[in-house]
Amino acid sequence: MTGSGALSSRPSLFPEELIPRYLAELQSPEAMTRCGFSSALGTLPDFLLRGRLQQVLTGLIAVTRISPKDVSFAEARRDGMRAISRICQTVGVKEDGTPDEAMCRENISEVYAALLDGMDDYTTDSRGDVGSCVREAAMTSLMDLTLLLAQTQPTLIAAPVCERIMCCVAQQASEKIDRIRAHAAHVFLTLLHFDSPPIPHVPHRGELEKLFPRSDMASVDWKAASQAFPLITQLLGLPTYRYYVLLGLAVSVGGLTASTIRHSTQSLFEYVKGIQSDPQALGNFSETLLQVFEDNLLNDRVSVSLLKMLNQLLANGCFDIFTTEENHHFCVKLLELCKEEIKKSKDIQKLLSSISV
Repeated sequence: MTGSGALSSRPSLFPEELIPRYLAELQSPEAMTRCGFSSALGTLPDFLLRGRLQQVLTGLIAVTRISPKDVSFAEARRDGMRAISRICQTVGVKEDGTPDEAMCRENISEVYAALLDGMDDYTTDSRGDVGSCVREAAMTSLMDLTLLLAQTQPTLIAAPVCERIMCCVAQQASEKIDRIRAHAAHVFLTLLHFDSPPIPHVPHRGELEKLFPRSDMASVDWKAASQAFPLITQLLGLPTYRYYVLLGLAVSVGGLTASTIRHSTQSLFEYVKGIQSDPQALGNFSETLLQVFEDNLLNDRVSVSLLKMLNQLLANGCFDIFTTEENHHFCVKLLELCKEEIKKSKDIQKLLSSISV
């Protein structure tokens, strides 16, 4: 049989068979198969998703998780994030609805959790930081979902969730990849400046609007380190954001790209020099810096760069005031952390950086 007859002879899938078939393919050992079926699920119409929404979301959330056997499947995780976001837009929001019919109080938390987990995807392979595409998709999806909720059911945006979104995005806006930094800044400013209605629970909204006035931001090139870092380091003065921005800056200041290192370092020095006469501000900054170090002990992606950053801060006299006091907590704790970091290490770069500190 040829032509249209050949097509008509193929068995068709009924709706109740289609989704289970697609979901089964999400467990494929082939990354591209997962990508294709994730994208397909993301384009399903509302009538096919209703009654099966929770099943679909559960399958896609599983795709976004990292496991030892599929750690390199970054594109599949990215497409899983995108599909979740599209489905949220398709089915809409009903605060007291059922999780099989719409986004509601019962399922919004697990979706937010999956998208926020994507912000921590720093997997690497021979291609480099492949997790960056997941982080980028996670930021877009978080923005789209939050804007959707703000316009329909803002009560579903919990304060801790909004805080974590803004902080995680601020961290990405402080990091070294130009594309990711620019996208993070776009997401951050979109959420900050959205006013139809405003996003609830944005931490330090008043201060942020003064630091990043809408009228000035349109002309900023966030891919340019010379423009981005002087702006983003202003967040170090806001307690809620300080930890995350320092975490991002640690990777940038201790990075490899000359322009990124120069401008992130200069911006960081200017901030720290500006708080030298404020013991409380300097104390808060130093305590947060120690916390970042402690939380990332033996995490080479962060700790090696952080040691380089600490060395530069110390070499430029940023903490000289602490050396006037015998056994100052900062000095003692920093020494302890350095010892812990290099214990039994054979990493020459790490050892040299630690010795310098």
